[in-house]
Amino acid sequence: VRPQYDGIESYGKLCRERTNKYSIKPRQIQVIGHEKPIMHMPGILHVKEKKKVAVKGSETKRTRRDRGEMEDITFKLFEQQSNWTLKELINRTDQPEQFIKDILKDLCVYNNKGVNQGTYQLKPEYKKSIDDPN
Repeated sequence: VRPQYDGIESYGKLCRERTNKYSIKPRQIQVIGHEKPIMHMPGILHVKEKKKVAVKGSETKRTRRDRGEMEDITFKLFEQQSNWTLKELINRTDQPEQFIKDILKDLCVYNNKGVNQGTYQLKPEYKKSIDDPN
Protein backbone atom coordinates (compact mmCIF):
# COMPACT_ATOMS: atom_id res chain seq x y z
CA VAL A 1 0.00 0.00 0.00
CA ARG A 2 1.54 3.32 -1.14
CA PRO A 3 0.34 6.77 -0.16
CA GLN A 4 -1.43 8.69 -2.86
CA TYR A 5 0.80 11.77 -2.54
CA ASP A 6 3.40 11.78 -5.35
CA GLY A 7 6.04 13.84 -3.56
CA ILE A 8 6.50 11.39 -0.64
CA GLU A 9 9.94 10.27 -1.88
CA SER A 10 11.17 13.86 -2.11
CA TYR A 11 9.83 14.57 1.39
CA GLY A 12 11.67 11.50 2.77
CA LYS A 13 14.85 12.65 1.07
CA LEU A 14 14.42 16.14 2.57
CA CYS A 15 13.97 14.66 6.08
CA ARG A 16 17.11 12.49 5.75
CA GLU A 17 19.20 15.44 4.51
CA ARG A 18 17.95 17.65 7.36
CA THR A 19 18.76 14.94 9.92
CA ASN A 20 22.24 14.40 8.51
CA LYS A 21 22.90 18.14 8.36
CA TYR A 22 22.04 18.74 12.01
CA SER A 23 23.69 15.58 13.34
CA ILE A 24 27.13 16.88 12.26
CA LYS A 25 28.37 19.42 14.78
CA PRO A 26 30.23 22.37 13.28
CA ARG A 27 33.49 22.85 15.15
CA GLN A 28 35.48 26.03 15.08
CA ILE A 29 39.15 26.34 15.91
CA GLN A 30 40.47 29.64 17.13
CA VAL A 31 44.20 30.30 17.34
CA ILE A 32 45.24 32.45 20.26
CA GLY A 33 48.33 34.53 19.78
CA HIS A 34 51.18 34.45 22.25
CA GLU A 35 51.84 38.20 22.38
CA LYS A 36 51.64 38.44 26.18
CA PRO A 37 53.64 36.19 28.53
CA ILE A 38 51.61 34.06 30.90
CA MET A 39 51.68 35.36 34.48
CA HIS A 40 51.56 32.69 37.19
CA MET A 41 49.38 33.48 40.16
CA PRO A 42 51.15 32.74 43.45
CA GLY A 43 48.31 30.66 44.95
CA ILE A 44 47.58 28.57 41.87
CA LEU A 45 50.95 26.82 41.74
CA HIS A 46 50.33 25.16 45.10
CA VAL A 47 46.81 23.95 44.36
CA LYS A 48 48.06 20.67 42.91
CA GLU A 49 49.93 19.80 46.08
CA LYS A 50 47.22 18.64 48.47
CA LYS A 51 47.98 18.09 52.10
CA LYS A 52 47.98 14.45 53.06
CA VAL A 53 45.60 13.59 55.86
CA ALA A 54 47.14 11.52 58.61
CA VAL A 55 45.38 8.18 58.56
CA LYS A 56 45.86 5.65 61.29
CA GLY A 57 47.47 2.65 59.70
CA SER A 58 47.06 -1.00 60.54
CA GLU A 59 50.06 -0.77 62.89
CA THR A 60 48.20 1.69 65.15
CA LYS A 61 44.86 -0.08 65.30
CA ARG A 62 42.79 0.65 68.34
CA THR A 63 42.39 -2.25 70.73
CA ARG A 64 39.29 -2.89 72.78
CA ARG A 65 39.35 -2.55 76.52
CA ASP A 66 37.21 -4.56 78.89
CA ARG A 67 33.54 -3.58 78.62
CA GLY A 68 33.19 -2.81 82.35
CA GLU A 69 36.29 -0.64 82.27
CA MET A 70 34.95 1.22 79.22
CA GLU A 71 31.60 1.82 80.93
CA ASP A 72 33.45 3.35 83.92
CA ILE A 73 35.48 5.61 81.61
CA THR A 74 32.29 6.62 79.79
CA PHE A 75 30.56 7.52 83.06
CA LYS A 76 33.57 9.62 84.13
CA LEU A 77 33.51 11.48 80.80
CA PHE A 78 29.79 12.17 81.16
CA GLU A 79 30.44 13.55 84.67
CA GLN A 80 32.68 16.19 83.09
CA GLN A 81 30.27 17.07 80.30
CA SER A 82 26.65 16.04 79.69
CA ASN A 83 26.77 15.83 75.86
CA TRP A 84 29.46 14.21 73.71
CA THR A 85 29.80 13.61 69.98
CA LEU A 86 30.96 10.22 68.74
CA LYS A 87 34.23 11.64 67.37
CA GLU A 88 35.05 13.30 70.68
CA LEU A 89 34.47 10.04 72.53
CA ILE A 90 36.62 8.09 70.06
CA ASN A 91 39.46 10.59 70.47
CA ARG A 92 39.20 10.68 74.27
CA THR A 93 38.96 6.91 74.79
CA ASP A 94 41.07 5.73 71.82
CA GLN A 95 38.68 2.84 71.23
CA PRO A 96 37.25 1.42 67.96
CA GLU A 97 34.17 3.25 66.68
CA GLN A 98 31.88 0.21 66.60
CA PHE A 99 32.81 -0.77 70.17
CA ILE A 100 31.96 2.72 71.44
CA LYS A 101 28.70 2.68 69.48
CA ASP A 102 27.71 -0.60 71.13
CA ILE A 103 28.40 0.82 74.59
CA LEU A 104 26.60 4.09 73.81
CA LYS A 105 23.59 2.17 72.54
CA ASP A 106 23.19 0.64 76.00
CA LEU A 107 24.09 3.67 78.13
CA CYS A 108 23.07 6.75 76.16
CA VAL A 109 20.39 8.49 74.13
CA TYR A 110 21.29 10.00 70.74
CA ASN A 111 19.99 13.57 70.27
CA ASN A 112 18.49 13.95 66.77
CA LYS A 113 17.01 17.41 67.22
CA GLY A 114 17.54 20.57 69.18
CA VAL A 115 20.55 22.42 70.44
CA ASN A 116 22.53 19.25 71.16
CA GLN A 117 21.87 17.64 67.80
CA GLY A 118 24.33 14.87 66.90
CA THR A 119 25.45 14.24 70.48
CA TYR A 120 25.00 11.46 73.00
CA GLN A 121 23.52 12.01 76.45
CA LEU A 122 23.28 9.54 79.32
CA LYS A 123 19.95 7.80 79.82
CA PRO A 124 17.97 9.16 82.80
CA GLU A 125 18.45 5.99 84.89
CA TYR A 126 22.25 6.36 84.69
CA LYS A 127 22.14 10.09 85.41
CA LYS A 128 20.48 9.42 88.77
CA SER A 129 23.13 6.88 89.73
CA ILE A 130 25.91 9.40 88.99
CA ASP A 131 24.18 12.22 90.89
CA ASP A 132 23.40 9.91 93.83
CA PRO A 133 26.56 8.08 94.94
CA ASN A 134 24.49 6.08 97.50
